[in-house]
Amino acid sequence: MAIAGDVEIDEGGAAIEAVASSCAPAARAGAQAISVLSTPLNQQILRSLAERPMRLAQLRKATGLPAQTTLRGHLASLGEIGALSKRTVEQMPYAVENQLTPMGRELVAVADLLEAWLREAPDGPISIENSAARGAVKALADGWASTILRSLAAGPLSLTELDKLIADHSYPALERRLASMRMVGLVAAQPNRGTRTPYVVTDWGRRGIVPLAAASHCERVHMGLDIEAVAGIDIEAAFLLAMPLVTLPPDAAGSCQLEVEGPSGSAGPAGVRVAVEGGRVVSCASQLEPAPSAYAAGSVVEWFLAVKEGDGARLRLGGGSLAEILIEGLHAALRPG
Repeated sequence: MAIAGDVEIDEGGAAIEAVASSCAPAARAGAQAISVLSTPLNQQILRSLAERPMRLAQLRKATGLPAQTTLRGHLASLGEIGALSKRTVEQMPYAVENQLTPMGRELVAVADLLEAWLREAPDGPISIENSAARGAVKALADGWASTILRSLAAGPLSLTELDKLIADHSYPALERRLASMRMVGLVAAQPNRGTRTPYVVTDWGRRGIVPLAAASHCERVHMGLDIEAVAGIDIEAAFLLAMPLVTLPPDAAGSCQLEVEGPSGSAGPAGVRVAVEGGRVVSCASQLEPAPSAYAAGSVVEWFLAVKEGDGARLRLGGGSLAEILIEGLHAALRPG
């Protein structure tokens, strides 16, 4: 049993084996959209086109006069993933404008969440336009895609322990990612256990699940089969990262299972079992019970909207009011600003 903040994260007796078996895929839902937004010029293009469609010369001026070949390359990449399209200017038959697609508009919304998250950085607000922002966003994307965040969400682990859990990355690759995550404040070192230094996810690192979840939703809605589907490991990571941030009414008590139905590669639902005492989440376990006494269940999209809106009406609820209280707590804890 590990401690994340004041919340006991219980992975069961075979913690390392359970996490290791779920860490096989290298790609993670949301990672591609976040990686796109780690490039400042991509964000500038999307935000400029959110105001109105623009021709190349207009867009180059709006984005600070990057080299024309550079701008064309970024436009081509954004077009390939479906974030923007071109249209002919009616008054100028040989001129074309770049415009956002519905996916592009949702990417702007994800960028807004990233910007809000960067303003809460431990060492002070980070401007979305500077190199520090790029480093922080890249570290978040790498930590998510490599499953380092998922592993540390279950409790403190050393680099050596992470290397045993995550087979898809070499020790040096994990070391580089962990160093970047520590440098920007996503993780922090704890007192040594003998010769090993354990690491934990900071509260700011946990709040990184907000833009990651929005990026995953954007991919799922707009990119379809071209992107890695949301898997059970993503669901577990989201709940394990978010739960230690939740505060509840002082009289809240009991246990409740939060289930997401049908994630990719899962034989059944994925999610967590949550125990609450005196208005505090005291434990969170990723191993589900077959017949929980209280539960909230729904699809990936239904859960995303339920937490975003703070309303469990989209989900199947049972066993009393605790499920609704937890959903409202997640909404309050993860609300930007």
